[in-house]
Amino acid sequence: MPDGWEWDSTLFQGCAAYYERGRLPYAPGFAETLAAALGLDGRGRLLDVGCGPGTVILPLARFFAEAVGVDPDADMLAEAERQAGRRGVTNARWVAARAEDLPAGLGTFRVVVFAQSFHWTDRDRVAATVRDMLEPGGAFVHLSDLKNPPADPAPLPLPAPPYARIGELVRRYLGPVRRAGQGTLANGTPDREDLVLARAGFEDVERHVVPAGAVADRTADDVVAWVFSQSGSAPHLFGDRLADFERDLREVLRRTSPDDRFAERLPATEIMIWHKPHGVR
Repeated sequence: MPDGWEWDSTLFQGCAAYYERGRLPYAPGFAETLAAALGLDGRGRLLDVGCGPGTVILPLARFFAEAVGVDPDADMLAEAERQAGRRGVTNARWVAARAEDLPAGLGTFRVVVFAQSFHWTDRDRVAATVRDMLEPGGAFVHLSDLKNPPADPAPLPLPAPPYARIGELVRRYLGPVRRAGQGTLANGTPDREDLVLARAGFEDVERHVVPAGAVADRTADDVVAWVFSQSGSAPHLFGDRLADFERDLREVLRRTSPDDRFAERLPATEIMIWHKPHGVR
């Protein structure tokens, strides 16, 4: 878990309503890539820990008999259920729980996925629990945007969102140390999942990179939604200064692009897969 930080229920409070509009999607075909890598055939069960509004579990659900999404934020689960209905996904169900609450009587799974959520957990404890919840040969999957991709020489057709200036504005309102729920992240969130999972007894790691690269047109409303979908700038953190912050944020955007139109390149998706040994129950 991040140094000096304790989880609380306000970590993503108010963010769910902004996810679909604000967050860039994972690379097209990420679900098919994972299905091919694991030989998924419509059998077995999927567990998505920290499922949020269903971003990953819903595209993957068709490759399993049942999909279970776990998240501690009730608004995230409500949005996931709404999205499932909109997409016609009928084999998913939703459980309000933290990763540390597992196994929570949920049973055994073929695949457990963490999509940019593992770093918020007590990782050694959760990894050991997940290993016990997987069937022999089952897979622990970590999915994220590809970090530090090579620069694309092709220019964007519109200005990129001014993320550095947005970060400066957030710090002006919320202070120099990144906020996270009721606490702060003085040293950021931890990495090196490979060491954690090796300690838990996982093996045979695989890495898959799913390319993207298409250019997404973004409006000022999209970028504002992105800001409010982040834990470090969740709406509740601004208190009675929320309207002032949004006004200043839109002014920053307008200075960058007077017609409030932006472009950014969709990131590739990195899929890391670790396996539970076949002889371990």
